[in-house]
Amino acid sequence: MRILEIGPSETGSFGGMAEVIHEIRTSRYLSKEFKIDSFPSYIDGKLAVRLFYSAFGYLRFLRCYKQYDLFHIHTAEKGSTFRKNLYLRKIKKEGKKSVIHVHGAEYLSFYDGLNPHKKKIVDDFFRQADLVLALSEQWKKELESRLPIMDCQVLNNGVDTDFFRNAAADVTKRRNFFLMLGRLGARKGVYDLIDAVELAIKKNPKLKVYIAGDGEVEKVRALVAKKGLKQHIHVPGWINRSDKLKYLKSTATLILPSYHEGLPVAILEGMAAGKAIISTTVGAIPEVVGTENGILVSPGDTAALAEALLFCSSNTSALERMSQENMKKAEDRYSIRQMHKQLAEYYRQAQRSGQASR
Repeated sequence: MRILEIGPSETGSFGGMAEVIHEIRTSRYLSKEFKIDSFPSYIDGKLAVRLFYSAFGYLRFLRCYKQYDLFHIHTAEKGSTFRKNLYLRKIKKEGKKSVIHVHGAEYLSFYDGLNPHKKKIVDDFFRQADLVLALSEQWKKELESRLPIMDCQVLNNGVDTDFFRNAAADVTKRRNFFLMLGRLGARKGVYDLIDAVELAIKKNPKLKVYIAGDGEVEKVRALVAKKGLKQHIHVPGWINRSDKLKYLKSTATLILPSYHEGLPVAILEGMAAGKAIISTTVGAIPEVVGTENGILVSPGDTAALAEALLFCSSNTSALERMSQENMKKAEDRYSIRQMHKQLAEYYRQAQRSGQASR
């Protein structure tokens, strides 16, 4: 079966969706049974660049789609859904099978804010899908309760545990060092983290936090400088895969104080690298992080976030326990092998369904 993934460019876009697309396309497990290509429908950049690329991309799609049997459509909120709706309408008109993979952390908030006409477009988008993939059981329930979905199944994100295991380190020696990975902005809670560090260093001046990612990098750096925290917070901006390994190896705890999430790849990477996790009670995170492997706080609670930083920097026995638990949990439940094994079964189901309908 020939499968085409449709979503943001693997090389021209930042973020977890592009990483998931790349991992599926290059999967050794999936390639044994399926021929998978990726089709870039979007790249990051200025508005004019994005619009031109998206329009040109759809024209390119019209020239190649007939050679594929199944279309794996990766989508998020806002423009992503409306762009993918054009693709899906053409796919279904030709009688081909489709899978919609929902990644957007704020998808239902986006849906609730639409006017009736746009809500109908989104409803039709999901109604046409042969299968919808949700990132967690809770996410599945929420999507099914609000959208006209025929068939929804769970596909947890997965990470290359073999690769990230190379970042395991003696967490007791790195207990004062923390890492945040993600797009810098209010949604990810980066400004709450800065405020929390400002509180925490009053009790532990040895704390050091690395904040890595794209987004509002210069704004974050300016705030760190304004607050006089440059000795405690370093903002490298976007880092590549090898640099990510270096930063993970030099820290004991991964932080993601988000307001909205699905199932963050950054948390899974931190777990696979044997880090404790500090995060928030949003999205699928409580399904992944509990007291045995991390600390959860309410989004926006900077005082609790500061206390979590202080706890991880002072309680070495808890750090060691969380580290070991996370490496085991990542391997057993969130490895890329487990994800692709489940995805292969969904592809087979789609194939059988397509054969039965002919």
